[in-house]
This record gives sequence, C-alpha cells and structure tokens, in this order.
Amino acid sequence: MLIKHKGQRVAIFIDVQNLYHSAKNLYNSRVDFSAIVEKAVSKRNLIRSFAYVIRTKTGEEKSFFEALTNLGIETRIKDLQEFYGGLKKGDWDVGIVVDAIRMSINVDAIVLVTGDGDFIPLVEYLKNRGKRVEIMAFERSASSKLKEVADEFIDLEKSPKKFLLKKKSHE
Repeated sequence: MLIKHKGQRVAIFIDVQNLYHSAKNLYNSRVDFSAIVEKAVSKRNLIRSFAYVIRTKTGEEKSFFEALTNLGIETRIKDLQEFYGGLKKGDWDVGIVVDAIRMSINVDAIVLVTGDGDFIPLVEYLKNRGKRVEIMAFERSASSKLKEVADEFIDLEKSPKKFLLKKKSHE
C-alpha cells in the first residue's frame, strides 16, 4: 500500500450531490467543504480540487457555488435535466471519471469524495497506473466494494462535527 507523504501531489474530486444527500439523510446537516479539502490534502501538495455541482432553474445554489470557488475549489456546473413526466437527472459520473484520468498524469494521489460504487472501475484503473486512490465518504452511505478497492477509506462519520456545518439557531 502506498503511503501519504509531504511531497505527494494531490487532486481532489468532490461528488457534491452524493455528499449533500448523505449529510442531509444521515445528519440533517450540510457539509463543511473546507474541512473536507483540508483532510483530503493532509499536508501534501494540492494541485487542483474540483466540485461537481448541478444548477437548477431557480438558481438558488449560486451563493453555494461562489462559496466553493472562494475556498479554491473549481466548480464544474451542469444544468439539471428535467424530462417529460417530471423525472429529473443530474449526474456527473462520466465527467468526474474523465477529469480524474486526465489529472492523474500530474499527481501521485487522487482523492474521490463520494461513496458511489459506480467509481470502482475508476479506482481500479488509477491504482493499476500506480496512483494512490483515497475515498472520503460517510461510511453508512458508501459502497462497501468501493471502500475495499481504495488504498484508504476516510470515514467522515468518525468525526461528523468536523465535517458538518454547525446548525444555525433559527433552523
């Protein structure tokens, strides 16, 4: 197993929808993305961090997108698709995979912030290319196979107070 060391170059890929829904369903709370990035970097050299987000017609998430950008996280924005009959789709899986493969040339470690088992083939591919692959997610909403194939699984549930935003008193 590859270990973390100061000289490692790291890229972070945050599946915002996956994290948002996990935090909401498990804790009725929101994620502290600055704490996520700090833990993902772990005193190594951050090359780039990406957050994959979905824009709705109302645009209410604009301030959230700006907050991510202010943290130094590059946001990749995709519009929510709405189909006849009310089905809505907002999925970044292919975009995350393409960016991770593209960035892997320039880094030693990839941190995928998601519990989505769809990323298992990506993790296996990157590891076969000699990259360290770490998964950060909430244990209860993370694929067990994804946790297994990663070089390291960082369980956000071990210290939820660190990774969740404090609730405002009027909420």
